[in-house]
Amino acid sequence: MAPAQDYHTAVENLNSTATVTNTVTAVPPSYALAPTVYYNPRLDPKNFLEGPLSPNPSTRLRQMLARPGIVVAPGICDGISARCALEAGFDCLYQSGAATTASRLGQPDLAIATLNDFVEAGQMVSGLDPSVPVIADADTGFGGPANVARTVRQYARAGIAAFHIEDQVQTKRCGHLMGKQVVSREEFLTRIRAAVLARDSIPGGSDFVIIGRTDSAQVLGMEEAIYRLKLAADAGADVCFIEGVKTKELLESTVEALAPTPVLVNVISGGLTPSFTYQEAEATGAKIIIFSLVSCVAMVHAVRAAMRSLKKTGTDFTSAQGMDPKKFFEVMGLNDVVELDAKAGGTAFQVV
Repeated sequence: MAPAQDYHTAVENLNSTATVTNTVTAVPPSYALAPTVYYNPRLDPKNFLEGPLSPNPSTRLRQMLARPGIVVAPGICDGISARCALEAGFDCLYQSGAATTASRLGQPDLAIATLNDFVEAGQMVSGLDPSVPVIADADTGFGGPANVARTVRQYARAGIAAFHIEDQVQTKRCGHLMGKQVVSREEFLTRIRAAVLARDSIPGGSDFVIIGRTDSAQVLGMEEAIYRLKLAADAGADVCFIEGVKTKELLESTVEALAPTPVLVNVISGGLTPSFTYQEAEATGAKIIIFSLVSCVAMVHAVRAAMRSLKKTGTDFTSAQGMDPKKFFEVMGLNDVVELDAKAGGTAFQVV
């Protein structure tokens, strides 16, 4: 059976087509929302409006979502890119699935990386500055409901603040490639419900943020994409992520249709979504903007240039641009290690 066959059947019965339109219209009456809506009073956004920012990354992210301003999260792919993002002053990071797959495996974003690959990368990044929220890609949850629940627990235990889980089939691909397939609405909602149940069962009351992502806009049309996200929000998703929004007007109407649920927009240069600045995205009402490939694409250009220079000249002098080993290690946190060692009474790094 083709993915999302239930929706195709409904469309045929309505004598309509699933095409991408320039506006998001109201959901037809026959698409009435499910009567049961998840609500956890402890996670009500009103509880996060006041007070100092929490050192707990998930709580801190909820505070950032509840308060004015857009959350800007540059995509990081490894420890070096994460260190550079922190040095630049970003207060939230995005662990891109595509970037993680590329940096850890040297492979394209085609569902090749495993849960362990993602968790290990997320644990490393989250540990660099434990108070800075890390939003991590979780692909399709790596299996059925039990796998999704395990993913939530492992991500939360790793110190990751949030993840997004999508409605592509298990053999997924980057959201900005063609030929995507999506599962049925019910299977997507099963993933969201499993994530919510797992989060709420974590002892002590976890603030882990669940982001529901749909890739159905390019497959089934914007109306279906909006409807899926409405259902995801009703099932407990804290944030809605619609992949491949092609115009500013579509983003604005998406934000309006999903209010008050916060909306995340993903910007990839040359991808399906225009290269919005974060100021432009904020003006549309979007609450989170991620730049998935900002670090790994820049890294490809820089490393390519360095390797070509080395091949041509026989030295790395030009590509080093005056950065000696100590300066490099300072970007990686050398001074923090030296200071900690001295405070603890150590003498190993008195001279470096």
